[in-house]
Amino acid sequence: MDLGLRGRTALVGGASAGLGRASAERLAGEGCRLALWSRGGEGLERAAEEIRRTYSVEVVTIAGDAAEPETAARVAAEATRALGQVDILVLNAGGPPTSDATQTDAAEWRRSFQLLAITPIELATLLLPGMRERGWGRIVAIMSSGVRQPSPELGYSSAGRSALQAWLKTIAPEVIANGVTVNGVLPGRLDTARVASLDRARAERAGTTPEEVRTKLEASIPAGRYGAPDELGAYVAWLCSDPARYQTGTFVPIDGGMLRALP
Repeated sequence: MDLGLRGRTALVGGASAGLGRASAERLAGEGCRLALWSRGGEGLERAAEEIRRTYSVEVVTIAGDAAEPETAARVAAEATRALGQVDILVLNAGGPPTSDATQTDAAEWRRSFQLLAITPIELATLLLPGMRERGWGRIVAIMSSGVRQPSPELGYSSAGRSALQAWLKTIAPEVIANGVTVNGVLPGRLDTARVASLDRARAERAGTTPEEVRTKLEASIPAGRYGAPDELGAYVAWLCSDPARYQTGTFVPIDGGMLRALP
């Protein structure tokens, strides 16, 4: 299926690896020009070069830490300057540390909300006017299943991403008439470095091994396995597509049936 994205421009967060990288690759495969941003380093440049070589599309990189207050304005300006305009915004950032939800830290709350709510909201707010003026735009947030079913050790993550979800749901009906859709995906246990680190932390707390933790968790997932990042990336590309223009304000689990509750 032609998703109607050839020649569109996309700014993808957390794009050096994992779910951001998988989403960027899918968009590149559809012919999008890309701005990849993350905290920077060799991983970001390596991802950009590999995507250029594989998909023969323009790829620029932007280094910036989403936990820093000045990052959103700079990323928006650099992406717009490099691409001319931003048609697609994929909001994605790494997760904050695990914690006992009954013993949290005020400084980490401030950092986590900057990372997961304030920076993405500011970035989207800066890019929305151009999308609305042109009559076409896509905002897709890569979130977490924790916004629907919180995990005891992921209080910072669940709270910060829930704030972002509430804002996205609020603006979705405000901008759809301008041709801009706003959606999110809720990854379950996908095979990423972040999930591997969570498995190691859980194993340490339980006095077992990461392999045993994974085996137990896979048994609890109806699909019987962890998902691949590309399985989420494919759906992100769909949400960005022209055929998906009537879908907005939705937050769809990509989780192999892990979440049992009704939406």
